[in-house]
Amino acid sequence: MAVDDKASSFLRMIRRRQRGRLKVYLGYCAGVGKTYQMLLEAHRLKQEGIDVAVGFIETHGREDTARLIEGLEVIPRVRQEYRGVLLEEMDVDAVIARKPEVALIDELAHTNVPGGKNKKRYEDVEDVLEAGINVITTLNVQHLESLYDTIESRVGVKVRERLPDSVLAEADQIVNVDITTQDLRQRLEQGKIYPPDRIETALGNFFKGSNLEELREFTLRELVSQIDQRRRVPEQEEASPAPEQVMVCLSSGGPNSEMLLRYGSRLAGRLNRNWYALYVQTPSEEPTAIDAQTQRLLSGSLTLAKQLGAMVFTYKGKDVAETILRFAREYRVGHIVIGSPATLSPWQRLQGKKNVVERLVEQAEGITMVVLDTRRGGGREAALWELPARPAGPTHGPTPSLPNLTQLLSAKNIIVWDEPVLKEEVLNALAKAALRENEQGLLPEATRKIWERERLGSTFFNEGVAFPHARLDGLTEPRLALGLTRQGIVDVATEQPVELVFMILSPAQSPTAQLQILALTSKAAQNRQFVQRLAAVSTSANAIKAIEEWQHAQDNSSQ
Repeated sequence: MAVDDKASSFLRMIRRRQRGRLKVYLGYCAGVGKTYQMLLEAHRLKQEGIDVAVGFIETHGREDTARLIEGLEVIPRVRQEYRGVLLEEMDVDAVIARKPEVALIDELAHTNVPGGKNKKRYEDVEDVLEAGINVITTLNVQHLESLYDTIESRVGVKVRERLPDSVLAEADQIVNVDITTQDLRQRLEQGKIYPPDRIETALGNFFKGSNLEELREFTLRELVSQIDQRRRVPEQEEASPAPEQVMVCLSSGGPNSEMLLRYGSRLAGRLNRNWYALYVQTPSEEPTAIDAQTQRLLSGSLTLAKQLGAMVFTYKGKDVAETILRFAREYRVGHIVIGSPATLSPWQRLQGKKNVVERLVEQAEGITMVVLDTRRGGGREAALWELPARPAGPTHGPTPSLPNLTQLLSAKNIIVWDEPVLKEEVLNALAKAALRENEQGLLPEATRKIWERERLGSTFFNEGVAFPHARLDGLTEPRLALGLTRQGIVDVATEQPVELVFMILSPAQSPTAQLQILALTSKAAQNRQFVQRLAAVSTSANAIKAIEEWQHAQDNSSQ
């Protein structure tokens, strides 16, 4: 994929596409000309014979923008009443039914009126892309979720509408729409961005020169980051013998957990690595022992972690530092991100006690420690301090090639439960289904290790998906099975019924294989189209067919 602002390049993509292609006009502020440039491209594409239609354009009263809509087909919007006010939203079903080659859909981070098909416009766009329709859209950099704390601390603005960074990362093309901050302020003064009654307020607040320079710098940095990520070879990165996964440590009472997650997300993006969010549940933090408010804060943090693309784990342990290190060694973590350590009293120091961070620094060989200053209410972008990794011993075991789901699954490895089912039945049946006939002798050991892992912390998550896994001696290749539970697992208490269960068994001597498949299945489970396809099947044969079709679409979209 390339970052390109030429309509001809996008035109070539359109003509060989199967799943829709996504092009994003990225800017640093309202008024830089994102929608204007998008409409200019729409007219160029129309001249080339491409069927272009407007799914949703917001003119904000700008005459130049409104004039550019003339000559383009506009798909009627849907009207929805909210709190006594009639509002207009994009009619997703109408766009899909009309099925133009290219749909123009403005303001990617927009939050839809409650009660519609999707909560966010980027989810509408995902549905349109899945229908084979190409989309051109617009986005300001401050709407990226991982930049929330940075934007607040640097610009002094709390951005209400945000979207996961992965939405931009998966775009086929990104175009930077850039003008100088002086020109943008002049455009505002001339009434080309906001009506006259808003100009003075805007100039003295959000549109201050210093704010605009900060936002412009963020946009350029993001563009460079996207270019860097797209130049890398994923297979080589993932198959490296010592992958440096990123781990963010959470606690039930820790301040600014969201800041830690956003920092971890951007760090993982820069390193092009998988990342994990780990919550260590001590005996004093059992659900029955913490208050409802703390539970809500913790649940919110874990949900944000999932939205940002992390694999979320809860481990039970009395010793927090020891539990973190045990997890880091099992999942081959190269960077640990953690908040400010608790302050120990002079008496505790005299007794020789050390806080969690100090113990991690002493014992985390081969791991870079990043400590963020979470003591202040607003949070800070920069780390309080960062300690480079201490040398670790050599890694062992072969490095497997990167698989995909169709290589790991067949109809024999998929089980569909139409009735409510118990967790024990699911785990035992999937472990058996994952192993081949000549490997069934490993089944007792597999189930023992799976249950041992579940006792440390459940792999059945609130988002309706589970990833039970174990590493086995005697297994030469990774194995995968998939369970689809139509009415949930009755003895698993999660906010959303668990409907997808990926059983992962991998060779003990090759820990990288487990990490690869965890990353692969986690990414699939976060894909709305993948989940929707599996929700519509009734048999294992139909399930594998749906997975093959989805995998084929993914392969085509990456070409």
